[in-house]
Amino acid sequence: MIKNLGRAAIAAALLIVPLAAPTPAHAQDRSFETYALPMAAAVDALPLAAEVRDGYQRTSFKHWNAGQNPTDGCNTRAEVLISEAVVPPDVLPGCKLSGGSWWSYYDAKWVTPASALDVDHMVPLAEAWDSGASQWTAQRREAYANDLGVQTSLVAVSAASNRSKADQDPAEWLPTAVDVTCRYTSEWIATKLRWGLTIDAVELEALTQLAEACPGTVVTYYPAP
Repeated sequence: MIKNLGRAAIAAALLIVPLAAPTPAHAQDRSFETYALPMAAAVDALPLAAEVRDGYQRTSFKHWNAGQNPTDGCNTRAEVLISEAVVPPDVLPGCKLSGGSWWSYYDAKWVTPASALDVDHMVPLAEAWDSGASQWTAQRREAYANDLGVQTSLVAVSAASNRSKADQDPAEWLPTAVDVTCRYTSEWIATKLRWGLTIDAVELEALTQLAEACPGTVVTYYPAP
């Protein structure tokens, strides 16, 4: 994978003061031990390995499934949208969402209606495949693609920002809202640690620089079941 974000964009993050930001309210999976590490230590905890894209298909990750409540008629995507709405939508028959407003933290924009949002996998499916998920069972890949156990694995953002990100890692792409760089980086690292995913050498370099930009940021994660 070619890493093309460039040192200048990462270096700009060195000027960022971490800001508190509201986070969504997905149910927390606290049935496993919680880990909290300074960002630099969290980067050091990530296993290093080359990325391998061979055999990747998006359909290898079944999504969206019936979500946490299979009886409510809402799939994982809808459950994320309902959970993260700042102004709650009306939930109509068939889990059709009407109204509501969302804050897309990647690009600092209010978004409405629900159809204008994408639910982003913090670590994209292709990147997860490259970083170890190719060796998982189909069941575990489905669990990853529909991870509602923590609030950071799936995030509702503007469709434009999600499609700009595509399958890129932080060496290639960071949110345009620069004041959330530390938050975004910590959530990326937390997701990789949660699922035991690897990083490659270029990603390691980028994350190391970003950790220097965020000395007060703690990465909190819960290992996946």
